[in-house]
Amino acid sequence: MTIKKELTELTKEELQNELESIGEKSFRAKQLWQWIYFRGVTDFMEMSNLSLSLREKLSQHYTITRPKIVDEQISIDKTHKWLLEFNDGQRVEMVYIPEKDRGAVCISTQVGCAVGCRFCHTGSQKLTRNLTVGEIVGQFMVARDVYKEWPSPTDETRYLSNIVVMGMGEPLHNMDNVIKALNILTDCDGISISRRRITMSTSGIAPKIVEALQKTGVRLAVSLHAPNNDIRSQIMPINNRYKIEEVMKACAEYQNGEHSRYITFEYLMLKGINDSQECAKELISLMKKYKLRATFNLIPFNPWPGCGFAPSDKKTIEAFSKTLDQAGFASPVRVARGQDILAACGQLKSKKTKN
Repeated sequence: MTIKKELTELTKEELQNELESIGEKSFRAKQLWQWIYFRGVTDFMEMSNLSLSLREKLSQHYTITRPKIVDEQISIDKTHKWLLEFNDGQRVEMVYIPEKDRGAVCISTQVGCAVGCRFCHTGSQKLTRNLTVGEIVGQFMVARDVYKEWPSPTDETRYLSNIVVMGMGEPLHNMDNVIKALNILTDCDGISISRRRITMSTSGIAPKIVEALQKTGVRLAVSLHAPNNDIRSQIMPINNRYKIEEVMKACAEYQNGEHSRYITFEYLMLKGINDSQECAKELISLMKKYKLRATFNLIPFNPWPGCGFAPSDKKTIEAFSKTLDQAGFASPVRVARGQDILAACGQLKSKKTKN
């Protein structure tokens, strides 16, 4: 039995090389790319501007697949969560967070996560494996299927307008595949999501931050969650490997580069742990020390079964935000979405058992 090659695993250059290897002209790669990523077609026989002989050849040797939707839930606030399954039976969760005329798709990069943040539900699920390029891209394509956004709409008309690489997993632990996937998602002949509309979040894998951003051009979000090493190491074991100072130096190097943007620092508000006024002032000093252009995204903690943390109260969060704002650092408080279906920040986990 011939094992068919998955075309969504290939970059545009790799697709061109693949077609040339089977005796086809290189320009056919652009046509095929547009069928896959602009029109969302998975059946080669529907690709009408390709010759019948080529379509038959493609059907014989290649495949275009999507992750399988195993389960889905829609929150009372219209947040949409899917449990997706890949060919080997492994599963991840993906979330769409709609706004009035747009919305963000939160995609995963790993099955489980090795970082093990104490406050994160995903972190309680050990890492199983990295997702492939096609599995990362395929998540967004599933959302496009569900919301019928094929052919690819323009920025003015698309509801799936943004991508946040903030689902299950640490993107920089799967950097090569994530870079390839993001460059496929932003390619102008296909899905064509603007690079400024994609945000990649990292727990702070300092040596890889600059390279990943230089090769993708997307926005950076850093899961900081503490102003000093003592607190951060208590809640984020990764800090024992990459200290705050190393992460800040990488952020500063990125902002000194040609394509730098403001950095968003994600900050989960945990009662009695990182929510004091002293912590807010330390954050301000940290930003000023490294001369970072930054905004803070203050996140009320979303509890999950078995967690040992409590959310900060509203007044504490407001006071924390005010202190940062007065120092010149915008610090909006994130409105929790999808809490009733465990789709909010830090709540994702592919926990549904197989039938």
